[in-house]
Amino acid sequence: MTSTTTSSTTPESAAVAAADRRRWFALAIVMTAAFMDLVDVTIVNIAIPSIQKDTGASFSSIQWITAGYALAFAAGLITGGRLGDIHGRKKLFLIGIGGFTLASALCGFAANPEMLVASRILQGAMAAMMVPQVLSIVHATFPAHERGKVFGLFGAVVGLGAVSGPLLGALLTEWNLFGLEWRPIFLINLPVGIAGLILGIKFISESKAPKALKLDLVGMVLVTLGLLMLLYPLTRGRELGWPLWGYLSMAGSVLVFAGLIAYERMKARRDGSPLIELSLFKVKSFAAGIAVQATFGVGLGIFFLVWTLYMQIGLGWSALRAGLTGVPFSIAVSVAAGMSVQKLVPRFGRKVLQAGALTMVAGLLIYIWEADRYGMGIASWQMALPLVVMGLGMGLIVAPLTDAVLSEVPKEHSGSASGLINTVQQMGNALGLGLVSVVFFGSIGDDLVPPQLNQAFVDGFQHSLWYVAGVLAVIFLVMFALPAKPRQHVEGAVDEAELLDLTKSAQPV
Repeated sequence: MTSTTTSSTTPESAAVAAADRRRWFALAIVMTAAFMDLVDVTIVNIAIPSIQKDTGASFSSIQWITAGYALAFAAGLITGGRLGDIHGRKKLFLIGIGGFTLASALCGFAANPEMLVASRILQGAMAAMMVPQVLSIVHATFPAHERGKVFGLFGAVVGLGAVSGPLLGALLTEWNLFGLEWRPIFLINLPVGIAGLILGIKFISESKAPKALKLDLVGMVLVTLGLLMLLYPLTRGRELGWPLWGYLSMAGSVLVFAGLIAYERMKARRDGSPLIELSLFKVKSFAAGIAVQATFGVGLGIFFLVWTLYMQIGLGWSALRAGLTGVPFSIAVSVAAGMSVQKLVPRFGRKVLQAGALTMVAGLLIYIWEADRYGMGIASWQMALPLVVMGLGMGLIVAPLTDAVLSEVPKEHSGSASGLINTVQQMGNALGLGLVSVVFFGSIGDDLVPPQLNQAFVDGFQHSLWYVAGVLAVIFLVMFALPAKPRQHVEGAVDEAELLDLTKSAQPV
């Protein structure tokens, strides 16, 4: 007797399986985009001396290559998220990744420093369109019970990006592929971005917010204008002899920010969709946390640029040696970040973050002592101790900070608050990069030649570290306004703010 067997796969189950595959493809695509953004931030610093040598860029141009990206990213971050909510996350993600890839090509083929700065600003603006959609697409694609696993995978990839960025930048610069010197650090984004664009069209599903907030373009313009009026004179003032217009511009930025506050209050009353939710600042822990994020960004902005210039111009090290020297720092940040969230903060609360600030100060003091003691003869292995101490301190702060800041924020405002936290940190970073003219280049004389220039950079590095230590001392004091203990989470629940924290702190899970 012949029996007929029917397939166990029905059209409905096949459709479910196909949809399941599509969402994991979509996850891989958005994770790759986040990886590309993070690597592009960290990869550039290590190549800056090579860019300066090849293009003849002034020191103010060098600052704008990094600060321009941070400023454009910060100014557009909240608006990028709202555009995705209104017009579709997939659409804005594709615009962002396409624009980011184009801007990377323009950076890689830049004919002069001015074109490179403009291309980096465009790159930051496109990242502001792309990155907020990553969070929203994950939320729209995966059910709540799967997000813990998804975020764990996401955190591991982001952590890899933070560690690999400087080393990859050093290798690409050192290899001088096709005689292009520093340019491959940008051109490497082209195949990745093109693949992400093509696959994103096919595999990412479109989604919109059911009740999206309206755009606040006036608010975004005022934020950008105020920061430009403050940052441009800071970066150019020293080279131009601190002209009167620079002081007037910086004073005028205060008036612009005052106008921004007045406009945001009016916008909140009129349609409830301001760029900055000013009512959040009535929450003491949030206001203190924003101050911590901003000043922490300032300190990091100063340190990382000055550190790169110190190693490669002051000490004359190659990009590869400088990149390898920073590996212990990256590893220490990752290890301490994981420990702080999983074991230390649940038990000791705010004291962990304050211990992190003091630990970073200790690392800076060790670094200042070593730089003075060993001078031009300092070795990479001698830098390992202060870098590990600093990395451990930074790891204790970056991973749990967002959660501490949001702990007393009403749930209905958590999305706006988390977006504002990351925006403020990027603005602080841009301000720190602008202040390098004052705290570093301001201590270096003009018209110096080697070896005078090398020694001046070594001395300027030590001088700058005292400023960073002062910033961290202020952060330690402001942290007393944070909640003593973290909020209690439901097991397995992960919200958007925590994922934002993951992407910006590179916390391994």
